[in-house]
Amino acid sequence: MKAIVATKYGGPEVLQLKEVEKPIPEANEILIKVHATTVTAGDFRMRSFTVPPLFWLPARITLGFTKPKHPIYGMELAGEVEAIGKDVTRFKPGDQVFASTLTENFGAYAEYKCLPEQAMVAIKPANMTHEEAAAVSIGATTALRLLRKGKTLASVRGQKVLIYGASGSVGTYAIQLARYFGAEVTGVCSTANLDIVKSLGADDAIDYTKENFSFRKERYDVIFDTVRKFPKSKYSNVLAPNGTYVTIARLDSKERMDNLIFIKELIEAGEIKVVIDRCYPLEQMVEAHCYVDAGHKRGNVVITLEHNHDR
Repeated sequence: MKAIVATKYGGPEVLQLKEVEKPIPEANEILIKVHATTVTAGDFRMRSFTVPPLFWLPARITLGFTKPKHPIYGMELAGEVEAIGKDVTRFKPGDQVFASTLTENFGAYAEYKCLPEQAMVAIKPANMTHEEAAAVSIGATTALRLLRKGKTLASVRGQKVLIYGASGSVGTYAIQLARYFGAEVTGVCSTANLDIVKSLGADDAIDYTKENFSFRKERYDVIFDTVRKFPKSKYSNVLAPNGTYVTIARLDSKERMDNLIFIKELIEAGEIKVVIDRCYPLEQMVEAHCYVDAGHKRGNVVITLEHNHDR
């Protein structure tokens, strides 16, 4: 099968299209024919090994010291179940699924991926394409976990919520989730993304290239930093007394299936949509990473895979 393999850490050029062995599902696994995956900020950080000093050693232990321990990246996917192990009961061949591979050694940059049936994998939302569904499991659940980490879900109704990085993958979902829970939402983004942020439900959009929002007289009950660029001290001027500050920089990696199912239900109810910036074929993975590296993507960058022959 075709796969994108990272031979070492570095720029996008370290990603190479190669033929590798097609996986065989074990007794408790499903074999997924991957139709779409994504390029996330996490993929960029893994590939370039751009991590904060505090996380350098744990990251090296997890990802590999001198070269990638898991050379096929890709944290989320959508596709079709092609085969199942003898003990699998949740899925059957032909099921259309979407999944996170964050805790399963990644591996979505390939034509096939095996996952345990109890992994973060579920039936794809009925009203989504594979390209759309591939961009859900990391960004949407991360936004939801940020809300829950801030313990704001029960009390967010009527509160003022500011989202920094509102036009990225996590940001676009955070806007919609905050609005769903009844918040008054302000998004911070660049000039080019003001319209899309407002179209997702933000009541106000701040252009950070023209205004320093930290000088505003407005006070926000909840502030989300979705791009881990600024510490709490930078937000102190606009955070309301007893306000909540949450940042993706301190988000743990514990995923929950109920979060994924909740997001799926919101999607099928028409409450959440996916923002796709660009789609690239698997063969243009280097170009896709170059685009994401530039730091200006809107929503999600999707990779599509065509299965023109059996392997």
